[in-house]
Amino acid sequence: MSPSDSDDQKQMAALRQALRVCAAAGATVTYRELAQRIAFPGPHSIHRLTLLLEEMIREDHAAQRPLLAALAVSRAQQSHAGQGMPGRGFFQLLNELGRYTGPDQGPEAAACHLREAEAAFAFWSRNEV
Repeated sequence: MSPSDSDDQKQMAALRQALRVCAAAGATVTYRELAQRIAFPGPHSIHRLTLLLEEMIREDHAAQRPLLAALAVSRAQQSHAGQGMPGRGFFQLLNELGRYTGPDQGPEAAACHLREAEAAFAFWSRNEV
């Protein structure tokens, strides 16, 4: 295992723990707030954080678990109801995985995110995986 692999594993563990806290509180968190909570190092911390979130999505999907990463949202991407939503890459990855077939923004994407977030709240607030 290289030092960067070890760092990635530590960051992934911290990321999962921070998102479990959000699940228990029934709350989403912006990418920037999440990076600050886990003291994610720069430069390009948000981009690197989203890469770890994508890895987390793949892991949870493969294990047939609700997507913990659905609780991380973009400050810039909002649903029509004004709720934070993940960036477009979230929906593109879900399309790639066959978990969602729709656009990466708009009402269909918002409905998909709501379903994923509700499932994540229900599962991750009571399960340690």
